[in-house]
Amino acid sequence: MDLAFSLANNFLSLLDAMAIYILIGLLIAGFLKQIIPDDFIIKHLGNGNISSVIKATILGIPLPVCSCSVIPLAQSLRKEGASKGAVQSFLISSPITGVDSILATYSFFGLFFTIYRVISSMIIAIVVGIVQNIFDKEESKKIEKEQNSCSCSCSCSSKKEKKRFSIKEVFSYAYVTLFKDMVKPLFIGLLFATLFTTLAPKEYTSLLFENQILTYFVIILFSMPLYICATASLPIAAALIIEGMSPGAAFILLSAGPATSLITMGVVYKTLGKTSLIIYLTMIAILSLIFGYLFDLFFIDINILNFSLEEQSSSLFSQVSSFIMLALMSYYLIKPWLYRKKESCCSSKDCH
Repeated sequence: MDLAFSLANNFLSLLDAMAIYILIGLLIAGFLKQIIPDDFIIKHLGNGNISSVIKATILGIPLPVCSCSVIPLAQSLRKEGASKGAVQSFLISSPITGVDSILATYSFFGLFFTIYRVISSMIIAIVVGIVQNIFDKEESKKIEKEQNSCSCSCSCSSKKEKKRFSIKEVFSYAYVTLFKDMVKPLFIGLLFATLFTTLAPKEYTSLLFENQILTYFVIILFSMPLYICATASLPIAAALIIEGMSPGAAFILLSAGPATSLITMGVVYKTLGKTSLIIYLTMIAILSLIFGYLFDLFFIDINILNFSLEEQSSSLFSQVSSFIMLALMSYYLIKPWLYRKKESCCSSKDCH
């Protein structure tokens, strides 16, 4: 009974720490989706130069896409003529520094760590893109010439349709499209963090995190192949810090995890090629390790955790937000199961 109470309490504490920030972040993402034209990004990423990489990084920050929906968008950017470096920069900056992820990072780790994460992620995205374009100069020049030669015909033939603002679409995109994409990894992240903080023996976890450099490499190997959503990885990182892991190692998890997964690797390999995949993974790993080490070297004494599992009271807004988010999670997790069950019942009864 005590164990069940501890599990429920820790789960709700983690949920309470981030719920209001995720809901607000999703709402802002919904508004941004309505405000930003659909072809706005594609127009600015075609040239294989530094400016396209910087534009891809900066424009990827506020763009309302999660780690799931960024993949098809990156593929479409490439098809529209975006350089390989710009596509890679976009793949890194957009999911890691999305508006919902930034606010959720602040909810757990405070302002300083959030700023550090955003700035360093931008640097990682820009450096990876520039290195990719250096290795891809000839193809980038070819793409640029092709785009310049057809720019007139493209601009003349395409007709712009002004997007009408819809408050209904704002909420639909925020709490249906985006939230549905992140609900499974978010729930798994909360569940993993709850189990880890409740059941992991302190003596073993402290031994694991004693060797800082070894911890860095363990986290890299753990996070890169797995699909870890930018927002869903936050409670996992918070749980690991509670158990004794350094903030720098947490940064590596939050940086390398969302930008890489077996799915993303497959897309990069198929869309950009083997060399691009090697550059992408190598540079992300090296730069994540560097920035994680720098954080622990200079800011190890900063208490970054913004919450405590022992706290018993929370604001009314936090409680309401937790309830709303729990309801949304339950709905999107249970609905597919009910649908499959209904289909199986119908098929067994020969329903038409």
